[in-house]
Amino acid sequence: MTGSRTASRWGFPVTGAALAILFLFPLLWSGWASVRTGTGFGLENYDRLFTSDHGIRPYHLVNSVTVSALTVGGTLLVATLGGYAFGRFRFPGRDLLFLLTLAILMVPYATILIALYVLLGWIGLEDSLVGLSLVLIMFQLPFSVFMMRNSFEAVPRELEESAQVDGAGSVGVLLRVLLPAVRPGLVTVALFAFLTSWSEFFAPLILLNSTDRFTATLAVVNMRTASHGSIDYAALEAGVVFMAVPCLLLFAFLQRSYVRGFASGAVKG
Repeated sequence: MTGSRTASRWGFPVTGAALAILFLFPLLWSGWASVRTGTGFGLENYDRLFTSDHGIRPYHLVNSVTVSALTVGGTLLVATLGGYAFGRFRFPGRDLLFLLTLAILMVPYATILIALYVLLGWIGLEDSLVGLSLVLIMFQLPFSVFMMRNSFEAVPRELEESAQVDGAGSVGVLLRVLLPAVRPGLVTVALFAFLTSWSEFFAPLILLNSTDRFTATLAVVNMRTASHGSIDYAALEAGVVFMAVPCLLLFAFLQRSYVRGFASGAVKG
C-alpha cells in the first residue's frame, strides 16, 4: 500500500514534468539557436530575418494579421450562431445535421485543397487572403461548433426563460444573456482559430501564388528555398521564435478562460 501511494503521489508530477520538458525543449532550443552567433550571442539572426532579400517584410505580417483576423471573426460568427441553434433549439434533422458538421473532421484537409483551389477560382477568390480565410474557417467549424453547442447547453435554461419573461426575443437572449455566459467557450474557439491561422503553412502554400500575398510563415520557409542551396539555419530559428511568440503570449494571457472553456462545455454531452 505504501509503495502504491508513493507511486500515485509522485507519478503525476513526474509525468507532467517529463511531458513539459518534451514539448518545451524544441522551443527552448530554437530560442537558444536564434540568438547564437559565430562570436557569442546577439540579435544578428533577427536582423537578417527582417533585412534579407527573402526574409519577412511588413506586408507579410499584415497578410498574416489579416488572415488571422478574418478567420477568427468568421469562425466566431458562424460557430456562435450554429452552436446556439444546435444547443438551444429543437428542429427536425438537428442531430443528423450536427453529425454531418462533425464529419468534416474525418476528411484530411490536404486531400481536398486542390478541389478548393479550383472552387475559389470559380468564384473569383483564387490567390486571395479572403479565399484562404474562408478555407481556414471551414476547417475550424466542426470543432468550433462542437465547442459552442456544448457551451450553450451548459447554460441553465432558467436564465433564458427569465429573459424571455422580461420580453427578450431569441436575439436579445443570445446577446444579453447567453454570450456573457459562454465567454470561456468563445475565448477557446477564438484562440484555436488564431493559432491555426497564424501558423498554418500548407493551405497558404497551395492557395497563394503571389509573393506579395504570402503570410509570414511562408516568408520564413521561403528563406530556405530561395537561397540557392545555402540555408541560413540561425535566421530560420529566429523566424520560428518570432512566429511562436505571439501564440505563447496570447495563450498565457487567455489561459484561465481557455481552461474554463474546456471544463465548462467540451466534455458535456
